[in-house]
Amino acid sequence: MIALLENTNCFRVSRTWRLTRLCIFLLLACLLACERAPDSGTSSGPPGAPIGLPDGTTIRVELATTSEQVTRGLMFRTELAADRGMLFVFPDLQLRAFYMYQTLIPLDIIWINAGRRIVYISKDTPPCPSRNPSQCPTYGAGPPSQYVLELAAGQAAAHGLKVGDSLKF
Repeated sequence: MIALLENTNCFRVSRTWRLTRLCIFLLLACLLACERAPDSGTSSGPPGAPIGLPDGTTIRVELATTSEQVTRGLMFRTELAADRGMLFVFPDLQLRAFYMYQTLIPLDIIWINAGRRIVYISKDTPPCPSRNPSQCPTYGAGPPSQYVLELAAGQAAAHGLKVGDSLKF
């Protein structure tokens, strides 16, 4: 009987040890996944989709296609590389106003129609200093656009972008 109890306790210890190891493994996997996730404070995320500019340059962009991605945009980023950006993709052609609430860096904001032609550019758009979103100015709102491209400030001028130019994506 004592031998049977000892084996049962050994089984319980072994089973407990297996569960402990499994929990440790899952915890480490979660930590590694979190460590590899893009930091919202930088532009070190995945390379993204290419956009061809008229001067032959290719910009890699993150796509904002969901309402959550569109709402967040480039908020809280502390930098944006010259060859990176964010493309907001909308299902239809409409007037679209953007603001710079909780955006920490100046941006060039480029409105693009369904034919992928630039219809408006807000160059060197400054961050909104207010903590109240209703106190932030809006930019754009016309002509109608289906896409909006955000680049680091100065990149529209550096690439000679102007209204009427076509982008490739």
